[in-house]
Amino acid sequence: MTTTLPVAIIGGGPAGLAAAAHLVQYNQPFILFEAGPSLGSHFLEYGDVRLFSTWRYNIDAASKKLFEHNGVTLPDADKLPVGRDIAEQYLQPLGALPELQPHIHLNSRVVHLQRQGLDKVKTADRDERPFVLTVENSTGARQTIQARAVIDATGTWKNPNPVVSGGIKDTAVELIDYGIPSILGTDQKHFENKRIAVVGSGHSAFNSLLELVKLKDKFPATDVTWIIRKAVPDEALGGGKADQLAERGALGTRIKALLDQGDITVETSTFIQSVTPLDDRQLLLGAEQNGQTIELGPFDRIIANTGSRPNFDYLSEIRYAFDPALESVQALAPLIDPNIHSCGTVRPHGERELRQPEKNFYIIGAKSYGRAPTFLMATGFEQARSVVAYLSGDYEAAGRVELELPETGVCSSRPLVFTINSAKTGSNCC
Repeated sequence: MTTTLPVAIIGGGPAGLAAAAHLVQYNQPFILFEAGPSLGSHFLEYGDVRLFSTWRYNIDAASKKLFEHNGVTLPDADKLPVGRDIAEQYLQPLGALPELQPHIHLNSRVVHLQRQGLDKVKTADRDERPFVLTVENSTGARQTIQARAVIDATGTWKNPNPVVSGGIKDTAVELIDYGIPSILGTDQKHFENKRIAVVGSGHSAFNSLLELVKLKDKFPATDVTWIIRKAVPDEALGGGKADQLAERGALGTRIKALLDQGDITVETSTFIQSVTPLDDRQLLLGAEQNGQTIELGPFDRIIANTGSRPNFDYLSEIRYAFDPALESVQALAPLIDPNIHSCGTVRPHGERELRQPEKNFYIIGAKSYGRAPTFLMATGFEQARSVVAYLSGDYEAAGRVELELPETGVCSSRPLVFTINSAKTGSNCC
């Protein structure tokens, strides 16, 4: 393969731009494709929601060096950003730096990936062929780009899980909000004095519930129901004061207080089996609760904070592997499976765990976790660093994974600072 070809990065979020910044450090050519009109566009979709991790954990080390080299002032490391800040104060300014800007293409969606002239069945000379990416712009025009390696950092945000537990796609989508709607902002009219159900037990659901209760102070007829699969709410509330990310712990503490005050009705051990429109304004939920079939509602609106899943559509001719349950990178599944682990803190990992059957193709960032519920940006930064080091021939750096992650407080079986040293040379490195 021609080694002068660039490394192609798919996705202009935190993990994708971290990979770009590390490639700059190694003086490696790259090209980055972002489907949206701006970098970090999905952060703008929940622009007013405050993250639970401070800037200290939200800026990649290589990106920080580029900012400093260009004289750009960094945000206060101890401040908590909102979603909009990640896009506007970090990702977009990073992409505008002269080292990155010429190589970034917005409104550019990768719709197909293959080895040059080959489908996934053909093996002979496969590793020597360059990758070919088919890229579609906002007008529908397509072009093909060759690359020596591909880093898929597309995330999962645009592919939410349905409300129905069995995975059947929701039909009454006009009355279902995915992600975190602007409850106290542009979307407020949909929620004031309405009966609202929030489905899901993660931090997105916490934010939705907190916003709805604030809305209830102004519009007392607003009714809030929280629907979770867990047997008791406490199982979803996290580590509280034991969480080393104070804001993350505080989210669960605030929800517990609202439950104690009766501001939120909670339905536990509930698995939604159907969503039925009663008319053009209300939905009725069929559910299984503690082995019994019940009906919930009617609701005027449902907020689906049910997580997301990866999209593999454009990888049909690439040899990739994923865990059959989580749809995560296969080697990560034992580390992150929520059926096994109660902890939100995950042992760090790098290029070795992220390898795919297709040589020089990697999935990093939130997409590497598949449907697993918890992912920190700092984990994606370390993935990007290790993978880029390997692609740049720095096998020692690729095999040395060093990462500081804050404990969730849910369990304390792991130390705060991890170091994994792998062999520096030999067949395991290359």
